[in-house]
Amino acid sequence: MDKKCIVVFLTEDSAVTYNGKPLMLQDALFCPVLEWCMRAWTEKGIKRFYVVCDPEYHDEAAACFPEDAACAVGTEDAYRRDVGEFAKGCWIEEVHEAMLPVGSMMLSFRTVPELIRLQQAVKEDIAAYHQNTGVNVLDPDSTYIDPRVTIGAGTMILPGTILRGHTVIGDGCEIGPNAMLIDTVVGDGSVVNASQVYQSVLGKDVHVGPYAHIRPQCQVSDGCKVGAYVEIKNASFGPGTKMSHLTYVGDADIGAGVNFGCGTITSNYDGFRKHRTVVGDNVFIGCNTNLIPPVRVGGGAYIAAGTTVTGDVEPDALAIGRVRQENKPGWAKKRRDMQKKK
Repeated sequence: MDKKCIVVFLTEDSAVTYNGKPLMLQDALFCPVLEWCMRAWTEKGIKRFYVVCDPEYHDEAAACFPEDAACAVGTEDAYRRDVGEFAKGCWIEEVHEAMLPVGSMMLSFRTVPELIRLQQAVKEDIAAYHQNTGVNVLDPDSTYIDPRVTIGAGTMILPGTILRGHTVIGDGCEIGPNAMLIDTVVGDGSVVNASQVYQSVLGKDVHVGPYAHIRPQCQVSDGCKVGAYVEIKNASFGPGTKMSHLTYVGDADIGAGVNFGCGTITSNYDGFRKHRTVVGDNVFIGCNTNLIPPVRVGGGAYIAAGTTVTGDVEPDALAIGRVRQENKPGWAKKRRDMQKKK
């Protein structure tokens, strides 16, 4: 371990940063510059840090620290008062300029435009790193990967992909084109095509998209399909469940092997509270079905197309809730004749 304590001074300069935030707290590829620096210093064995900044930035600065490091945030007065006890025999290196690690160097910058130019260099470094670990980043120029992202070998990253936060992608996946994942876990062999996924977990061999929207707190098990124009939110899905197109499922617990027909929705909000839908294993849900929670559908049940489900459905039952069809002979011709007379 390096016997050094790094002290970073964050100074506010609204004329330079445009939004008043210190340069070291600006984002480079979705990650604060200070976190980039912390990671680089930690890799060199440095484990003790002190950040000097105004109180309004204390929480934001503290969030950049590595979990296993000894870190503190305070005002300059607090630092001068406590530095001797905090350093504990380490020699102190004070950092007064904003800097970003590029390759093996720490390059300083003074303005946001300079930071943007440095960001291009680290963007290329990240793409090269993943390519060297067996990831096929097809077009690095149109791909943006947060430094905190982990990608397994054999995965292909297609153009227009944005990977942010602590996203973890397994082996042999295909992400993109035009996909965005934030703080998401993706299992081996999964595909995310032209879709967005937020703070959720996808199992192995899951197929998402195109044009799907997976909102936070979703658990999608192995072999599921979240197809075209499907939106899911705060819901769990058992293995092999399929929503091929034009479906909304929110606040729900869905079993394994469930088939959602086109146009199915869970009406989870009554204007005041959210309610959950529970669907058992191997349920068949016909097209244009409305599920009005709180409601439970038992395993093996069949819901006829066009049904609005307002009560529980027993296992292996058939639920039908639609108006009986009535045909009126000659009605259409009479209507056309009336329009001609007008």
